[in-house]
Amino acid sequence: MINFATQINKTMLKHILKTVVIALGGALMLACGTGEKQEEVNVYTHRHYEADQKLFDMFTEETGIKVNVVSASADELIQKLELEGANSPADVLITVDAGRLHRAEEKGLLQSVSSSTLETNIPAKFRDPDGSWFGLTYRARIFAYSKERVNPEELSSYEALTEPQWKGRVLTRSSENIYNQSLLASIIANNGEEGAQEWAAGLLANMARDPKGSDRDQVKAVASGEGDVAIVNTYYIGIMLNDANEEERKAAEKIAIFFPNQEDRGTHINISGAGVTKYAPNKDNAIKLIEFLSEAKSQEFLANINFEYPVNPNTEFSDLLKAWGSFKSDELNLSILGEKNSEAVMIFDRVGWK
Repeated sequence: MINFATQINKTMLKHILKTVVIALGGALMLACGTGEKQEEVNVYTHRHYEADQKLFDMFTEETGIKVNVVSASADELIQKLELEGANSPADVLITVDAGRLHRAEEKGLLQSVSSSTLETNIPAKFRDPDGSWFGLTYRARIFAYSKERVNPEELSSYEALTEPQWKGRVLTRSSENIYNQSLLASIIANNGEEGAQEWAAGLLANMARDPKGSDRDQVKAVASGEGDVAIVNTYYIGIMLNDANEEERKAAEKIAIFFPNQEDRGTHINISGAGVTKYAPNKDNAIKLIEFLSEAKSQEFLANINFEYPVNPNTEFSDLLKAWGSFKSDELNLSILGEKNSEAVMIFDRVGWK
C-alpha cells in the first residue's frame, strides 16, 4: 500500500510539474513575443505620391521600423488629430504648404523637436523657428505661358500681371486653394496689406475665366487657347511632361515656364513638410523618419521621381529641374505664410476672388 501510494504521489507530482513547466513556457513565449514586437511609426499624410511610399519602404528596410500610413486631406487630418487628442496614434503629420503646417502648430497639434541632423540638412527658411515642423521639398509658383502667343520678354513679376495688356489672358485657381492663399500671404508680407489687395483686385480683373480647377487644368487651358498665362506650381509641369496620358504630355509641351520677380525679391516658393505630433507614442521613431527624409539620398529620390526641389542643399537636382535653370527665390521665412493666411483669405473675399 505504501508503495502504491508513493507511486500515485509521484505520478501526481509529475503532472503538476509538467503543468507548471507548460505554464511557465507559455508565459515566457508571451514575454518574448512582447519584447520582439516590431518597431513602428504612424504617419498621417496629405501627400498622395507613389514616391513617398517607396521612401517609407526604404526607411523600413534600413531601420527595421514599420511605417503605418493614414492618407486624407490636410483639413481632415488636422481635424482627426484634434478629435483624437491624447489618444491619437499619429507620430508624424506630413502635408503640403507651410500655411497648413502653421495651422496645425497653432492648434497645438505639433511638438517642438531639436535635431542637429535636421538643422544641418534643412536651411532655416524651410523650417519652423521653434522646430515644430520641417520642410522636406519645395516648389516654385511660376508662370506657365503659351509658347505661341507670349513673348517671355513681356513677363516680369506677379505684380505686372495686373497691367492692362494681360486683360482676359490670365488663368489661376480659386481663392479656396491653399497655394493661392500662400502666394497672397507672401505678397502681404512683401508689399503690405493695401498693396496685396490692389494686386488681387487687378489680377481678378485680368482673368480669362472664373478661377477654377487644378494647376493641371490651368496648363490645359493655356494649351487650348483659353488663356495665355497661368500661375502654377513647378512640379505639376514635371509630372505632366512625364505622364502616361498623351493629353497631359501634349498640353505641357505647349507651354514654357517663367520664374517671376527675378529683378527684386524672387519667386514665391512653398513646401511639403512634416512635424512630430504632440502626443506621438513613437517620438524617437518619428524623428528618425523625418531625419531620413531630409538626407541627400531621399531628397534626390524625390527630386527625380516627383520633380520637386530638394531642401537639402547637398542634393543634386533632377535633369528636368536643371534644364529649367537656377532662379532667385523669395527668402521669406515660410512660417509667415501661415501667419498671414487669415489676412489673405479676407482680401480674397473683399475683392470678390471666388
